[in-house]
Formats: sequence, C-alpha cells, structure tokens
Amino acid sequence: MHDHNEELIIQKLSTKLKSEKIVLISDAGSPLISDPGFKLIRHCIKNEVNVSSIPGPTSIIPALQLSGLSINKFCFAGFFPKTNGKIKDFVDKINKSEATSVFFVSPHKMKRCLEILSVEFQDKLVSISKELTKFNEKTIRCKGSDLKKFASIDKTSKGEFVVVVEGGYSTQKEELNIKNYSKEVEKLLLKFSLTDVVQIVHKLTGINKNRVYKWVLNFKKSKN
Repeated sequence: MHDHNEELIIQKLSTKLKSEKIVLISDAGSPLISDPGFKLIRHCIKNEVNVSSIPGPTSIIPALQLSGLSINKFCFAGFFPKTNGKIKDFVDKINKSEATSVFFVSPHKMKRCLEILSVEFQDKLVSISKELTKFNEKTIRCKGSDLKKFASIDKTSKGEFVVVVEGGYSTQKEELNIKNYSKEVEKLLLKFSLTDVVQIVHKLTGINKNRVYKWVLNFKKSKN
C-alpha cells in the first residue's frame, strides 16, 4: 500500500475487514508516521471495525532521546518540504515553537536543509541523527550556526535523517520583531495602559509576554 493505491486497497479489503484478521505492517519505521495507512484506519473507524495497535519501531523517539535537548514537550513536523514557499512556512513555525521540534529530511535534501538551518536557527541547539540502531548510527549536536561544517554530511544514508531543533523563540529575533512595532507601540501608549499595550503586542506577535513587557517598559522609559 502506498499513497497512490490506498483507496484501491481499501475497496479490495472492505468486504473482509469485519470477518478476517488483517495486519498493517511497515518495512521500516511505524505505519502512518509519514507513511500511508491513515485513510485505512479512518475507514475502519467509520465502519465500526475494531482496530488495535502494537507499538513498533520509530526513529523519532530515539533521535529525541539522543539529542540532549529537553523533550518534555515536542512537536513532530513531518518531512522537510521541497518548495521555497513551504520551506519558509516550515522554518517559521519551528522557529516560533516553544516545544522541541523533530522532523525528517531525505538524503538528497540534506545539503539544502543544512544551508537553511545554519542561517535560520543560528542560536538554537540542533541534533541530527542517521541510521539509528544500525551499525553506522551517528548523531551530531551543535548550534545552528555551526551546521555549515556538516554541509558535506554523508548522503549515502539508506534512510532519512532525523533533525531535532531546540524549542523557544530566539531572543534576538524577538527583539527584532518587537522593534518592528515601535511606531504602533508609541501610539498605543498614548491611549492605553502599559499592561494593555503588552497584551495587544503579545497577541499581534505571539512573542513571550514577559519579553514584550520588558521591551515596552524600556521603550516607554526611553520616550520620557
């Protein structure tokens, strides 16, 4: 079963699902995690077919554990995208995430991915793992700004690379984003209290409220 024949497979199985035991397995990793199977499970649920899951191997958890980063809260972002527009949105979401992010990168996209991460995640800690639990297992850990050193990272890996990026928005980028609202903040301070202005800027930017408060307070003092 793959992306292009999943509907056909479901049609073929539809008469057997309630009367026979059918197993969905994967030749690598776990079914449904960046793999087909979602439509099949949804069909079973809709038609009241009992479904059970047996935990299987996945590179996501080992990569998180080996990263050395906090993983009390993490977000799986899927595969690193292909087009520039989607890459920008992908990177922006990760950069603004308070949680640690983990995603896959196929070998032929790895060089391009490293070039982008080295610029966009300069101040964040990044971990990259390949061929986990296999003989050639390898994990590198560094700051985003140091990723350029690994631009020629081994592309012969048989499976995807797993990238883990530290959560928390870059302080430097937060400061830069708040400064973009300087004129608006100055006008708001003429009409609203400091607390109200902080709330408005926080909602507009999504930046941590404590950082907004400190910046607006300092901004207000500089204008007095």
